[in-house]
Amino acid sequence: MMDCKKALAATGGVFEKAIDELRKKGLAAAQKKSSRTTREGAIDSYIHAGGKIGVLVEVGVETDFVARSEPFREFTHDLAMQVAASNPLWVRRDEVPDEVVEREKAIYREQAKGKPDNVVEKMLDGKLNKFFQEVCLVDQPFVKDPDRTIEQLRTDLVGVIGENVEVRRFVRFQLGETAED
Repeated sequence: MMDCKKALAATGGVFEKAIDELRKKGLAAAQKKSSRTTREGAIDSYIHAGGKIGVLVEVGVETDFVARSEPFREFTHDLAMQVAASNPLWVRRDEVPDEVVEREKAIYREQAKGKPDNVVEKMLDGKLNKFFQEVCLVDQPFVKDPDRTIEQLRTDLVGVIGENVEVRRFVRFQLGETAED
């Protein structure tokens, strides 16, 4: 509550600017806490489409107390629902194998043949970012609020609970789908 009061005072009582200030402060706090160890956490599940899609997610936090809190449990459930809805392949960009990134770059370069080099590089960056949004969970727009990414949700949660939050892994099962599909 005091943070809200300070943010309103700092922005001259402008509500929207105060919200932006609080979000910036939460981002700074999240960056400071990101190096802290997450030994506790939870595994959550989500079953969708009449039992045809199932998801398990593992999310780490620093203390068992926070792992049992309502904001954390809501985040893990939303995360499992996100995986069910959007079918990402990796948690974050650094997990995407180099050969997959290089294959995508080759495809995009081929599509941009004949264009100036500076245009090709901009197209390459844009298309790679779009690719990562499709296949990396933390880069995806949140299904309940497409204006925010999963990473933004995680950062906001760190600001609320005061602990580091780490999306560790997930697995998604779809009825009839096999490992070879």
